[in-house]
Formats: sequence, structure tokens, C-alpha cells
Amino acid sequence: MTLPLLGPMTLSGFEHSWFFLFLFVIVGLVALYIVLQLARQKRMLRFANMELLESVAPKRPSRWRHVPAILLALSLVLLTTAMAGPTHDVRIPRNRAVVMLVIDVSQSMRATDVEPNRMVAAQEAAKQFADELTPGINLGLIAYAGTATVLVSPTTNRDATKNALDKLQFADRTATGEAIFTALQAIATVGAVIGGGDTPPPARIVLFSDGKETMPTNPDNPKGAFTAARTAKDQGVPISTISFGTPYGFVEINGQRQPVPVDDETLKKVAQLSGGNAYNAATLAELKSVYASLQQQIGYETIKGDASAGWLRLGALVLALAGLAALLINRRLPT
Repeated sequence: MTLPLLGPMTLSGFEHSWFFLFLFVIVGLVALYIVLQLARQKRMLRFANMELLESVAPKRPSRWRHVPAILLALSLVLLTTAMAGPTHDVRIPRNRAVVMLVIDVSQSMRATDVEPNRMVAAQEAAKQFADELTPGINLGLIAYAGTATVLVSPTTNRDATKNALDKLQFADRTATGEAIFTALQAIATVGAVIGGGDTPPPARIVLFSDGKETMPTNPDNPKGAFTAARTAKDQGVPISTISFGTPYGFVEINGQRQPVPVDDETLKKVAQLSGGNAYNAATLAELKSVYASLQQQIGYETIKGDASAGWLRLGALVLALAGLAALLINRRLPT
């Protein structure tokens, strides 16, 4: 939880948990204080006549005299918690990740079940995704139908991606597997350039399509979509699939209406095999919502951040209150 003026305060993820051994010292000090108070009371009863004691001190000592000691013990517990190094989850923008946006430009994208058509809606949503993606991420673009073409190699230049999106052209057939393999190659190439340390930069493929793979017809073919998805998993690159359209889409080819229903199942399988997530959208608003969700997942990473400052501030505050209480209460007690 996060408290005003104090900051995040958690009781998990301690980096120096051995500091809690000091709690035994605090317990010992509390026990010693209680023993001394009891001994003091016995001494007073032993050497004082009760009638004389009541006449000299008609009022019993106020219990408020224990407040400074209680606050002191509490402050020590709080400061010990701070020293133990609690942590909390912090979301920070990624700065060396790679995202390949892979868009289907087959003829089925002409369908008008999504206004004005699937392609135009896809272009608009993808440009918004590019604009909102955190600046440090390298974004690339691949268009595919019968073949896959890298239109933009992964880069932080969002204008290059948006300009390429405006120039997408329809083509025949759908080679989803080839598109995934092409994306993996682009990721490997840029990873060798921007990779830092011993591990390659995190990467993800965002696959946007509306129909079933037609080249090859069997997705388990060596060049098929399922084979490519398994390869992506082996390389640690999850695929987020977006199936876009409705079951009622159609296009006109040579004057004849041909149904082009959206194929959710194939894309779900691709996502599952790669270790990614599957989404579907039937409207432009739903598509933008999906991209917004992906942007939050892809654009940020969660790390462990220090949460000791809040405990330290609270401990210091309680310690100050203990000192103030000691001054005020002792002034009011008879000498």
C-alpha cells in the first residue's frame, strides 16, 4: 500500500531479513522495562506506610508515563522493518525491447464487416499503437499475404512505421508461418545490434490477421504457422495474436461474393504454442482496446523497488513523538 507523505509500505520481498533478529533485542528491552517498573512498585510498597503514602501521593502515578516507552519500542520495530529492506513492484518503461508488428494484407482484409473495411481499421489502430508505445521500444513492421516483407526494421522511429502502414497493399493468399519466421529473423538481427549484457533484448510478435493460413494449407507443415509458433517459443519470443473481423465478412471476387469469416481458432493455437496471448476484435473500438492492453503489457516491465523509505519516515516520526511525549509527561509528574 502507499500512504500519503510516507510512500509505498509493504511487508514482503525483504532483502536483508536477518535484521529482524533485532526484534529479540526489542522484546528484551520491553521485558526489562516491565521488570524495572514492577521492582520500583515493590520498593515503594516496602519502604512506605500505606496511609503515609496516600497522604503524600494521594493520586496514583498516571499510566500515561508508559506512553514514551511504548512509542520508543514501536519506533524501534518500524526502523527495524526499514533496515530489513522491504520491496514492492514498480512498473518502468522498457528501453531495449523489440516488437514486430505483423499484419495480414490478404484479399480478405477488403471485407467491410468492419467499417470502412478491415484494412483501414487495422491501419488506424496500428498507428495509434505505434504512437502510444513507450519510446525506448524498437518497433518493426511486416506485411504478409503469399509472402512476407519487412517494411520497417525494428526502430524507435515511429514515423517510419506509420508511413509504412499508410502504404499497405492487398495481395493474394496467406502465409502466416512465413510471416512469423520472417519476424523471428528480424528480431535476431536487431537483437545482435542492440543487445546488452549476456542476454538478448526481450522481444514479442504482434500478429494481426483475419483468416486461416492458405500457404501451406497444413499449419504443421515445416513452413506452417504452428511450426513457426513452436520455433518462436523455443527462441523465447511469445506471439500475441489478434483475430479481427466477424463471422459474416465477405469480399467480391470476379463479381461473386465469397465469405471470409474470421478464423479465431488458428490464431488462438498460434498464441498458445508460442507462449503468448490471443485476442479478438470485431470492431475498431475493440481493436483499439486490444492494442491499448498490449501496449501496457509490452511497454512496461515490473521490477522490485525499495520500499524502506516509508517505514523509515514512519519510524522517525514515532521516535520524535516518543521524545515529545517524554518531555510533556515528565514535566507533569511530581518530582
